[in-house]
Amino acid sequence: MAIEVGTKAPDFELRNQHGETVKLSDFRGEKNVVLLFYPFAFTGVCTGELCALRDELPKFVNDDVQLLAVSNDSPFTLRVFGEQEGLEYPLLSDFWPHGEASRAYGVFDEEKGCAVRGTFIIDKEGVVRWTVVNGLPDARDLNEYAKALETL
Repeated sequence: MAIEVGTKAPDFELRNQHGETVKLSDFRGEKNVVLLFYPFAFTGVCTGELCALRDELPKFVNDDVQLLAVSNDSPFTLRVFGEQEGLEYPLLSDFWPHGEASRAYGVFDEEKGCAVRGTFIIDKEGVVRWTVVNGLPDARDLNEYAKALETL
């Protein structure tokens, strides 16, 4: 069960596609965060979603907002995926301990061994203000979370 609106967002420390450590708490007091969990790099729906975000990046990475995309892939896989697709925002690896951050947010599918499509908008105080969770085959509508950001 995914965490609910009004809940304090669980902190995490994950490596990005360049091997750098990224902590959710680093953005507290500074930026709202769009935290997007997706199953795996190089799959059709995931690639489509992440490229759509790339194409609308100023809405999701600016002085007020930071996009963080999390999958259960290794950082090495994410680096190649990011380079191939021109994804310049942080792609975070929840590879080891496998799915720890995904489990903390309630979006890890134990049978499949990966995260489902969960999106959490977290305000500058670290509180979840909006969320949507879709199954593995169901793409999200990024316009929905763009609208939710406008309310912060």
